Amino acid sequence: MTAADAGYLERLASRSASIGTVLCVGLDPDPEALPAGLPPGLAGVEVFAGLILEAAAPFAAAVKPNLAFFEAFGSAGLAALERLRARVPPGVLVVADAKRGDIGSTSARHAAALFDGLGADAVTVSPYLGEEAIAPLLERVERFAYVLCRTSNPGAGELQDLVVDGDAGGPAEPLWARVARRAADWGPGGTVGLVVGATAPVELAAIREIAPGLALLVPGVGAQGGSVEAVLDKGPATASPAGGRAGGGLLVNVSRGIAAAALEAPVHGGSTNLLERLAEAARTWSQRLPVLTLPPAGPADPPRAER
Repeated sequence: MTAADAGYLERLASRSASIGTVLCVGLDPDPEALPAGLPPGLAGVEVFAGLILEAAAPFAAAVKPNLAFFEAFGSAGLAALERLRARVPPGVLVVADAKRGDIGSTSARHAAALFDGLGADAVTVSPYLGEEAIAPLLERVERFAYVLCRTSNPGAGELQDLVVDGDAGGPAEPLWARVARRAADWGPGGTVGLVVGATAPVELAAIREIAPGLALLVPGVGAQGGSVEAVLDKGPATASPAGGRAGGGLLVNVSRGIAAAALEAPVHGGSTNLLERLAEAARTWSQRLPVLTLPPAGPADPPRAER
């Protein structure tokens, strides 16, 4: 079996173990906030994203390009994204932050575009249409889908906190809890995780109880102010399929917390070289997000009911 044929969770654990961190570096450069001296527009976006990638990749388990920042420039932006993808070093996983979710035939084309065309290892998806609609993004055993569960944006609770009625004998619970409960049974096993914001530590802890075996992608620890300690405490999975592996399937995304190193004036005596400043920021975050010693994984979630 080649590295590319291995399951996503296996590849993630291998990378996390080799560099000792669960850091995921976001690539979402704002064309209105580029370092001085870079060209405007798409050219500057590509240069800045390339600098972040070059500087941070040695310290990252994964990188997460946000597709909107490239799609906004049309076909030229997508070409820039493809060039950046080609520059990602072997072993560094690529999470396409696309937040896709549509009827099955459309999701099949999303899978072709993101997994085959772009070469993404994982993708973010919306659960709003249900499992059947996003099944093409869940069914590849060597790929992965992070389902939006409790997000980090300020307005997340508007819908995600709505209480839904009990289901199949289960309790009435917030929508984010129902998503976590349902997602644990989606896909063939080992291809589904959750997006849970660090800005919601209480919900994160509850989600870990509901879905002890699912890998988490956690945004919100940098500029949004989420607690690193809470994420490292409750983020790693404690059961199969993600538990018991290096990092416990956890990825913690940092975007602006690294990019800001190139946007702010260097501290007194600090480097004026953008690449060096970005690398130092990435190194610091990688040390703040170490791979912790994990207990052996508990038993897997109960077997799925026949459908």
